[in-house]
Amino acid sequence: MEEVQAVPDVVVQGGPRGLRQDIQAGAHTWVADEPTAVGGTGLGPTPYDLLLGALGACTSMTLRLYADRRQWPLQGVTVRLRHSRIHRDDCVTCEKKDAFIERVDRTLELQGPLSEEQRARLLEIAERCPVHQTLKGNLQVLTRLAPG
Repeated sequence: MEEVQAVPDVVVQGGPRGLRQDIQAGAHTWVADEPTAVGGTGLGPTPYDLLLGALGACTSMTLRLYADRRQWPLQGVTVRLRHSRIHRDDCVTCEKKDAFIERVDRTLELQGPLSEEQRARLLEIAERCPVHQTLKGNLQVLTRLAPG
């Protein structure tokens, strides 16, 4: 398979001290950091906050697009997310018992006069959002050093 060289979609730069990171995606810039309690300056969301934000935004967008195509009366979506680590000893379905598993709890609040069938279908569609599929799938992260 031929490898295609891609221009980075997102660039993240850290300074000589501290944990603050400047992030740029096209014309958009923002900051990531850690709370002061763990050595950051608290100037931005944590990396996990950003990850959950991406999942929540994609979920809400996916539900909006689906409802709009069907002309359903979805008036708004709120997605609440929480990240945690669970010890495998507490996991009934885990094969290995000597490590942790990552867990995201996602709660959907659907506003509007939707039927129970529409609400149930939107819950199913939330599982299909592209970011969710990426996180659940066979994700490969290839890391290399730039010429220096």
